[in-house]
Amino acid sequence: MTYEYLLAGLPELKAGSDTPISLEKLEELLDEQLSASDKKLLDLLRAPMDEATVEQGLQAGNKFVRAWFAFNRDMNNVLVAQICRKHGFDPKTQIIGDGEVAEQLRTHTSQKDFGLNELTGDWTEMLSLAGIEDLMQREKAQDAIRFEWLRSRTEFDFFSPEMVFAYYLEALMLHRWSILTIEEGEKIFRELVAEFKKDIKID
Repeated sequence: MTYEYLLAGLPELKAGSDTPISLEKLEELLDEQLSASDKKLLDLLRAPMDEATVEQGLQAGNKFVRAWFAFNRDMNNVLVAQICRKHGFDPKTQIIGDGEVAEQLRTHTSQKDFGLNELTGDWTEMLSLAGIEDLMQREKAQDAIRFEWLRSRTEFDFFSPEMVFAYYLEALMLHRWSILTIEEGEKIFRELVAEFKKDIKID
């Protein structure tokens, strides 16, 4: 199924700008116009990114959705591996899941880039994340990488369900940062610190 009329009627999204459509209105439109199968995939994409959701996402019946969850898992693994090494922990015990990236992170701990540059792609941005000390700025940098990934994955994918999914994910990121007050920013900061401490397990 394609979504020419839906996508043609949505405003353009720009990284770093406020979203020109409210998240509530966007979700209402998508819930009304997506097919039942595509709505199930959207529900998976907008669920909290916890371990159970990631596992479901990696087994989804849509290539784009599987790739999105794998990409986020890999980015988090790269960041955790670098932070572990920086603080003297063994990165191998903290890497989650399988795949090329996880394998490189587990087996190339002596290399500065964990051997990632032996794989296809440019790993510069992911490898630079650990150097950002401010956790909110790091989270924003991660979202910038996500935004770039979504654009590259759907550049020639006109009116497809994948284009709709990418649009929603981009709008979600823009909305999240546009509504932050100082108090909300501090709350997210504390949550990020708590999540980080939970991820780094010391045996």
